[in-house]
Amino acid sequence: MKALVYLGPGKKALEERTRPEILAPTDAIVKISKTTICGTDLHILKGDVPSCQPGRILGHEGVGIVDKVGAAVTAFKPGDRVLISCISSCGKCEYCRKLMYSHCTTGGWILGNTIDGTQAEYVRTPYADTSLYPIPDGMDEEALVMLSDILPTGFECGVLNGKVQPGCTVAIVGAGPIGLAALLTAQFYSPAEIIMIDLDDKRLEIATRFGATAVINSTDGKAVEALMELSNGRGVDTAIEAVGVPASFELCEKIVAPGGTIANIGVHGAKVDLHLENLWDRNITITTRLVDTVSTPMLMRTLQTKKIDPTQLITHHFKLANILDAYETFAHAASTGALKVVIEV
Repeated sequence: MKALVYLGPGKKALEERTRPEILAPTDAIVKISKTTICGTDLHILKGDVPSCQPGRILGHEGVGIVDKVGAAVTAFKPGDRVLISCISSCGKCEYCRKLMYSHCTTGGWILGNTIDGTQAEYVRTPYADTSLYPIPDGMDEEALVMLSDILPTGFECGVLNGKVQPGCTVAIVGAGPIGLAALLTAQFYSPAEIIMIDLDDKRLEIATRFGATAVINSTDGKAVEALMELSNGRGVDTAIEAVGVPASFELCEKIVAPGGTIANIGVHGAKVDLHLENLWDRNITITTRLVDTVSTPMLMRTLQTKKIDPTQLITHHFKLANILDAYETFAHAASTGALKVVIEV
């Protein structure tokens, strides 16, 4: 089969690989129909994720058709259409019992990280019964690809951890796919204001279409002043960091109001300064999280009833044979306008 392989920092290639086989009775082999590229894949390619070693097939998102199942799999059979969760969960360990599937002692975020992932024609998915989701008839596969990772990530790590609630004010730093996913799902809770901050006017235009009440271009270095003017000097109840660089997290530190919450989503590959000299008396909460995908069934129902349309996040389509072009397009989003790219296998 063809697969996109990480070859070390800055290196990747589309290679021929052997099809995966069942290794444990709880495994399933899924024939991928659609997958995508995540910002986390770009972090891997920069060398920010040392757990992902050269030779790994990348990708942790996708939909497909079950090809084979292990002897212990009871919820799925060959031919079933399934959504692949970015998180693999055994459902039995201490962390899974706490619904912290991302910290499953034998699973978690392993696809495209410590085991081969979904940017290939086939993938082995461990713990199939608790890590795959059946696709209801009539559902849009492209929309569902957004449910593998970015929608639950934006919702759980940003909106839920950020304690978004009716009437509150929210700032989302970073109008990329994850920030926009947080914007879409924050509206479940009717905040009074959602302010998007980014360097790219095109992405800020999209954020306005998606429901942002105000946008700030931070290119001039005056985002804090602009936000304080919008909030009458108060700041925001929830500041969501959706980039993963020191400057964006430090911006959140400056704009959070007393009693507010900083919810980190971004994958950080460099140290960030925590300015306790300014924050020690502000009654703020700082949260970190890797998505647990506990919200996936709920989000799937919102898709079914058209309460949310994640296909708005899709800007480009590629075939697997052209996945290197897809990476170039996704990595240079400022010039290409890319948000999410769908790769058809």
